[in-house]
Amino acid sequence: MKLCVPLPCFFNDLPFEAAIEKVAALGYEYAEIYDWKRLDLASAAGALRDTGVTLLSMCTTEFCLTDPARRGLWLDGIRESCEAAAALGVKKLITQVGPDTGADRAEQHRSIAEGLAAGAEILESAGVTVMIEPLNIRVDHPGYYLTSSAEAFDLVREAGSPCVKAVFDIYHQQISEGNIIPNITQNLDSIAHLHAAGHPGRHELQFGENDYKNVFVAVDKAGYTGACGLEYTPLLDPEESLATAKKLYGEKRSPADG
Repeated sequence: MKLCVPLPCFFNDLPFEAAIEKVAALGYEYAEIYDWKRLDLASAAGALRDTGVTLLSMCTTEFCLTDPARRGLWLDGIRESCEAAAALGVKKLITQVGPDTGADRAEQHRSIAEGLAAGAEILESAGVTVMIEPLNIRVDHPGYYLTSSAEAFDLVREAGSPCVKAVFDIYHQQISEGNIIPNITQNLDSIAHLHAAGHPGRHELQFGENDYKNVFVAVDKAGYTGACGLEYTPLLDPEESLATAKKLYGEKRSPADG
């Protein structure tokens, strides 16, 4: 399992370039960000080149797929985000689908699927994958539309493009539905990225109710070759937290490791 550092979770007070240097110094090869518009793209690209860190993912500019009237805005954001991704060597974009608009759920589902299908040509041309994300509404995101991983996988398959996938956030799905290992391992064809945090609290993995060593071993055994972003708010000092995560959950870990 490749571990990935979401910069806003650990180094939000640092410029991108300094944060990437921290990631590299801690021995991590992968990072992700959310709002790429805050970056000086040329400077950020230089920092990635100098450190050897790969920026795996960032977010789209718009989260509005549930509303067909706003689809053009989402598509414009995809075009713009793909251009930024090219400048930074990023191959994956995360998009939230948007709020529950109050319309019939079947209509909202159709709007999301049609929007993803409409964006597929842009994504395929750019060589970039967009990943929809189910979130929990019990704790963190009340009013959000997409909570079910099963519906997310249906949407991916309906879009019918290799450039449309899902990000499976283990923290969110533990709250929403549980059944984490089967839901991941039986749907690897639809998953391009993982996120993880301990529940309850959304802190370090080792402080929550999931045994992440077992989860990661099972996912690796099933053939997952992607990365997992450590998307949590650390209770420990950020650098200590990342060093500990690397020790506990790096590629050489096993369920019996201390």
